[in-house]
Amino acid sequence: MARKDNAPAKTNAARLLDAAGVPYELVPYEVDESDLAAQHVADQLGEDIEQVFKTLVLRGDRNGFFVCVIPGNFEVDLKVAAQLSGNKNCEMLHVRELLPTTGYIRGGCSPIGMKKPFPTFVHESALLYDFIYVSAGVRGLQLKIAPQDLIDFIGAQRYPL
Repeated sequence: MARKDNAPAKTNAARLLDAAGVPYELVPYEVDESDLAAQHVADQLGEDIEQVFKTLVLRGDRNGFFVCVIPGNFEVDLKVAAQLSGNKNCEMLHVRELLPTTGYIRGGCSPIGMKKPFPTFVHESALLYDFIYVSAGVRGLQLKIAPQDLIDFIGAQRYPL
């Protein structure tokens, strides 16, 4: 059945938010397969890079997988990430492991609706904004959501600036 309103198709992340009654907006953008960086997404959305958050999956040496949701212009500090997650050290998950571990691909990894719930840490700068953008679970689609709603829904912990 064709959609009448030209709205983007719902992703699993969006359906989960719907089921919980969490308000959000789906915002499409044009994908450039050669440039999956957050800056490209921010440019396409016409938003500041500080409001476009990327979802990074890491593996700790003691506690396994965990997730960091950070502003698009930040790099994850592995020492801080390890400490936050109760690990001695950690590393970024290799891109080939992302899909089997989370159900998502690079450039479309959402902090919502992964195959399993992982401990998640959201950079507290998110709370400086009325809304932030995170992947909706596919390339070309972002969720515009209030940061506290996201933190509450996924049971994330905030981590300091």
